[in-house]
Amino acid sequence: MTTMNKFKLFPLILLLGLFLGISTSAFAQDPVSAASNVYKKVLLDNDKVRVIEVEFAPGEVTAWHHHPNHVVYALTDGKIEITDKGKPAFVADIKAGTAMYLPAVTHMAKNIGTTTVKLVVTEIKPSAHKKESGAVGAPKK
Repeated sequence: MTTMNKFKLFPLILLLGLFLGISTSAFAQDPVSAASNVYKKVLLDNDKVRVIEVEFAPGEVTAWHHHPNHVVYALTDGKIEITDKGKPAFVADIKAGTAMYLPAVTHMAKNIGTTTVKLVVTEIKPSAHKKESGAVGAPKK
Protein backbone atom coordinates (compact mmCIF):
# COMPACT_ATOMS: atom_id res chain seq x y z
CA MET A 1 0.00 0.00 0.00
CA THR A 2 1.40 3.37 -0.96
CA THR A 3 1.74 6.28 1.45
CA MET A 4 -0.95 8.18 -0.46
CA ASN A 5 -3.43 5.30 -0.09
CA LYS A 6 -2.69 5.11 3.65
CA PHE A 7 -3.52 8.81 4.01
CA LYS A 8 -6.82 8.31 2.16
CA LEU A 9 -7.72 5.29 4.30
CA PHE A 10 -6.93 6.93 7.64
CA PRO A 11 -9.88 9.42 7.62
CA LEU A 12 -12.28 6.60 6.74
CA ILE A 13 -11.05 4.47 9.63
CA LEU A 14 -11.26 7.45 11.97
CA LEU A 15 -14.81 8.22 10.82
CA LEU A 16 -15.87 4.58 11.27
CA GLY A 17 -14.42 4.54 14.81
CA LEU A 18 -16.25 7.75 15.67
CA PHE A 19 -19.53 6.38 14.29
CA LEU A 20 -19.21 3.14 16.26
CA GLY A 21 -18.38 5.05 19.43
CA ILE A 22 -21.39 7.32 19.07
CA SER A 23 -23.80 4.51 18.20
CA THR A 24 -22.62 2.40 21.14
CA SER A 25 -23.01 5.26 23.59
CA ALA A 26 -26.50 5.98 22.23
CA PHE A 27 -27.54 2.51 23.39
CA ALA A 28 -26.25 3.07 26.93
CA GLN A 29 -28.05 6.23 27.97
CA ASP A 30 -29.45 6.93 31.39
CA PRO A 31 -33.25 6.34 31.43
CA VAL A 32 -34.04 9.57 33.28
CA SER A 33 -32.40 11.69 30.57
CA ALA A 34 -33.02 9.47 27.52
CA ALA A 35 -36.66 8.66 28.32
CA SER A 36 -37.86 11.52 30.49
CA ASN A 37 -41.29 11.16 28.86
CA VAL A 38 -41.73 7.99 30.95
CA TYR A 39 -39.16 8.18 33.77
CA LYS A 40 -40.89 11.03 35.57
CA LYS A 41 -39.15 11.54 38.90
CA VAL A 42 -36.17 10.29 40.88
CA LEU A 43 -37.59 9.49 44.32
CA LEU A 44 -34.30 8.46 45.95
CA ASP A 45 -30.70 8.51 44.78
CA ASN A 46 -27.82 7.46 47.01
CA ASP A 47 -24.64 5.38 46.76
CA LYS A 48 -26.60 2.09 46.86
CA VAL A 49 -29.79 2.57 44.80
CA ARG A 50 -31.75 4.93 42.60
CA VAL A 51 -35.56 4.75 42.83
CA ILE A 52 -37.50 6.16 39.87
CA GLU A 53 -41.21 6.84 39.38
CA VAL A 54 -42.40 5.67 35.95
CA GLU A 55 -45.61 6.68 34.17
CA PHE A 56 -46.13 5.13 30.75
CA ALA A 57 -49.18 6.42 28.79
CA PRO A 58 -50.81 4.28 26.06
CA GLY A 59 -48.87 4.49 22.78
CA GLU A 60 -45.85 6.10 24.43
CA VAL A 61 -42.38 4.89 23.39
CA THR A 62 -39.07 5.17 25.26
CA ALA A 63 -35.73 5.84 23.64
CA TRP A 64 -32.98 3.24 24.02
CA HIS A 65 -31.61 3.35 27.56
CA HIS A 66 -29.67 1.24 30.05
CA HIS A 67 -30.36 -0.03 33.56
CA PRO A 68 -27.97 -1.77 35.93
CA ASN A 69 -29.51 -4.71 37.85
CA HIS A 70 -32.90 -3.48 39.00
CA VAL A 71 -36.25 -4.29 40.58
CA VAL A 72 -39.56 -3.17 39.06
CA TYR A 73 -42.72 -2.88 41.16
CA ALA A 74 -46.02 -2.46 39.26
CA LEU A 75 -48.57 -0.03 40.67
CA THR A 76 -51.07 -0.62 37.82
CA ASP A 77 -51.87 -3.23 35.17
CA GLY A 78 -50.80 -2.81 31.56
CA LYS A 79 -49.15 -4.22 28.47
CA ILE A 80 -45.68 -3.18 27.34
CA GLU A 81 -43.68 -4.31 24.32
CA ILE A 82 -40.00 -4.47 25.31
CA THR A 83 -37.03 -4.81 22.95
CA ASP A 84 -33.75 -5.73 24.60
CA LYS A 85 -30.63 -4.85 22.59
CA GLY A 86 -29.88 -7.59 20.08
CA LYS A 87 -33.06 -9.57 20.80
CA PRO A 88 -36.56 -9.71 19.32
CA ALA A 89 -39.33 -7.74 21.01
CA PHE A 90 -41.58 -9.44 23.57
CA VAL A 91 -44.80 -8.42 25.29
CA ALA A 92 -44.93 -8.11 29.08
CA ASP A 93 -48.37 -8.29 30.70
CA ILE A 94 -47.91 -6.17 33.80
CA LYS A 95 -50.06 -6.93 36.86
CA ALA A 96 -50.45 -4.44 39.71
CA GLY A 97 -48.76 -5.55 42.91
CA THR A 98 -46.06 -7.66 41.26
CA ALA A 99 -42.33 -7.16 41.66
CA MET A 100 -39.69 -8.40 39.22
CA TYR A 101 -35.91 -8.57 39.49
CA LEU A 102 -34.18 -7.85 36.16
CA PRO A 103 -30.48 -8.09 35.33
CA ALA A 104 -28.65 -5.17 33.72
CA VAL A 105 -30.09 -4.41 30.30
CA THR A 106 -30.13 -1.95 27.42
CA HIS A 107 -33.62 -1.74 25.93
CA MET A 108 -36.49 0.33 24.61
CA ALA A 109 -40.21 -0.09 25.25
CA LYS A 110 -43.69 0.85 24.01
CA ASN A 111 -46.98 0.84 25.90
CA ILE A 112 -49.19 -1.20 23.57
CA GLY A 113 -52.07 -1.37 26.04
CA THR A 114 -55.02 0.93 26.67
CA THR A 115 -54.09 1.99 30.20
CA THR A 116 -51.33 4.11 31.72
CA VAL A 117 -48.74 1.84 33.33
CA LYS A 118 -47.31 3.12 36.61
CA LEU A 119 -44.16 1.52 38.00
CA VAL A 120 -41.45 2.07 40.57
CA VAL A 121 -38.00 1.09 39.28
CA THR A 122 -35.22 0.53 41.81
CA GLU A 123 -31.80 0.41 40.20
CA ILE A 124 -29.07 -1.32 42.21
CA LYS A 125 -25.85 0.59 41.79
CA PRO A 126 -22.97 -1.64 40.72
CA SER A 127 -20.48 -0.05 43.11
CA ALA A 128 -22.79 -0.71 46.08
CA HIS A 129 -23.11 -4.39 45.15
CA LYS A 130 -19.33 -4.85 44.79
CA LYS A 131 -18.59 -3.19 48.13
CA GLU A 132 -21.21 -5.19 49.99
CA SER A 133 -20.40 -8.53 48.36
CA GLY A 134 -16.77 -8.14 49.36
CA ALA A 135 -17.58 -7.12 52.93
CA VAL A 136 -20.09 -9.85 53.72
CA GLY A 137 -19.08 -13.46 53.56
CA ALA A 138 -19.22 -16.80 55.29
CA PRO A 139 -17.13 -17.10 58.45
CA LYS A 140 -13.72 -18.62 57.85
CA LYS A 141 -12.84 -21.85 59.66
